[in-house]
Amino acid sequence: MIQPQTLLNVADNSGARELMCIRILGTGNHRYAHIGDVIVAIIKKAVPNMPIEKSEIIRALIVRTCQELKRDNGMIIRYDDNAAVLIDRAGNPKGTRIFGAIARELRQLNFTKIISLAPEVL
Repeated sequence: MIQPQTLLNVADNSGARELMCIRILGTGNHRYAHIGDVIVAIIKKAVPNMPIEKSEIIRALIVRTCQELKRDNGMIIRYDDNAAVLIDRAGNPKGTRIFGAIARELRQLNFTKIISLAPEVL
């Protein structure tokens, strides 16, 4: 469960290393974001000499959460960290590589480009 002020790791090579959630998009009055939700975040840590800089406001897609995700078949998936991938307004990733495993539920939400870049889909 991601809420405003939550720190997240970045799971791509866009240049950012850590994000802080400041708003959850598209959920109306919901308090928490889950896997597959788009958030507005601010970059807290970034790699030097990259196009993305610290304190820049961007959109991100949540790909991993510590809160468990329960599927219809009874399987429960839980990750070790909260992680997001930076995206543009069209939903395309800003990075060219994605690190770590991501959930299969992103395919149903039409984030197929992110699914194709991921090394492992659970």
